[in-house]
Amino acid sequence: MFLDLGLNNFFPDDILVILVGELQPMKTILILGGGKSATYLIDYLADSCQSGARNLILADLDLTMAQEKLKGKPNTKAEALDIENSASRESLISSADVVVSMLPAFLHPLVAEDCVKFGKHFFSGSYESDQMRSLKTEIEAKGLFFLNECGLDPGLDHMSAMQIIDQTKAKGEEIISFKSYCGGLLAPESEDNPWKYKFTWNPRNVVLAGQGTSRYIERGELKFVPYHQLFKRLETISFEGLGQFDGYPNRDSLSYRKIYGLENIPTMLRGTLRREDFCKGWDVFVQLGMTDDSFQLELPKGTTLRQFMNAFLPYDQELTLEEKLGNVITDLDFSIFEKLQWLGFFENKPLPRTSGSPAQILQAILEKEWILAPDDKDMIVMQHLFEIKTAQGIRKLTSSLVCYGEDSTYTAMAKTVGLPLAIALDQFLNGKITVRGLHVPVIQEIYQPILNQLAVDGIRFEEREQ
Repeated sequence: MFLDLGLNNFFPDDILVILVGELQPMKTILILGGGKSATYLIDYLADSCQSGARNLILADLDLTMAQEKLKGKPNTKAEALDIENSASRESLISSADVVVSMLPAFLHPLVAEDCVKFGKHFFSGSYESDQMRSLKTEIEAKGLFFLNECGLDPGLDHMSAMQIIDQTKAKGEEIISFKSYCGGLLAPESEDNPWKYKFTWNPRNVVLAGQGTSRYIERGELKFVPYHQLFKRLETISFEGLGQFDGYPNRDSLSYRKIYGLENIPTMLRGTLRREDFCKGWDVFVQLGMTDDSFQLELPKGTTLRQFMNAFLPYDQELTLEEKLGNVITDLDFSIFEKLQWLGFFENKPLPRTSGSPAQILQAILEKEWILAPDDKDMIVMQHLFEIKTAQGIRKLTSSLVCYGEDSTYTAMAKTVGLPLAIALDQFLNGKITVRGLHVPVIQEIYQPILNQLAVDGIRFEEREQ
């Protein structure tokens, strides 16, 4: 039961709530950024404010959008966010108890520094950066809780894997192989193009995915996959009822041996999933150099998609673009041709933009064609493959997650990115997570209450042994 103290009931600093005879200050949650992946996060935390024990501020560059996402729920309000305005940003952060950053990853350290300065707890779903690690001593000295990598991938992958790893170690068994794959894709009923793909998260990240050299270990042998080979070095991954997918290795799997406490494991690979044959089509862009982001183009106005692709092929007075493409891409088949044709690369359609890097121009093309329709449904697929050495022999364990979106707003991507983060914050404010310092969700005190609540919300893994 709550006692109204008769004070101004909307965000005053001194309002107090009496809980079972105990005087406690209201907690203010600040979410920075209200983009597509924040939908479920916002709803979950806004609902948690209904009791009156919490306030929620949603700050975004688009104030109208932020107001719409809050839906007028009690104890919530929207604020305009200019992240470059340090006074405005610091004012918002200093007014909160807990800060959730849903901003682009490169802005997290800026927010984190403010949180350390004002003594505020910090949550994000993004990778823990070196800049974030540089704050570790100050975070610990101030008794703060900073949690990163608590979304989908990274996040849900860590937690679900560590639950199995800890259970296995408790039995005295040894994990000798661990592979983990994740993909944000279309639900089968929305696969209405030859790529069987549309953007369900940041398009730029999709276009630039895999650049650099991927590293993993297989049966004790180190493996390095340069970018130009990445989409050829595939493993087939199967899901019951969904068929086969192509898995390719992520940039650095080796560092996770230490994070997961598997320093001596002979096989460790983390990868990305795409529908079967997607990678064959994408590899054409990689081989031609159309995903290059290192230089700028200034193409004539009216340049077509056909001319854009032709610019990355050798000159030949006699051969057509299609013939030249076949000479350069030696494994060009009907499946690949159909994908490129569907995007319009063999037509004289004007480019949506004519300046920028090749990757930026390609992104603009894809954003027109790979946009989610209002009724489209997306799908998250994740699979862990373990080989475990037991007294009885080698046990193979497959743990799989399939999650479907509702529509183009309430996507599976937004659900699996936002809910783990929202639940983590909720559990922290409820006192279920008591550790302090800089963390990713690989210890039981953090991951177990989150996984338990996710299962209640319908996000659970199915395990199969052989």
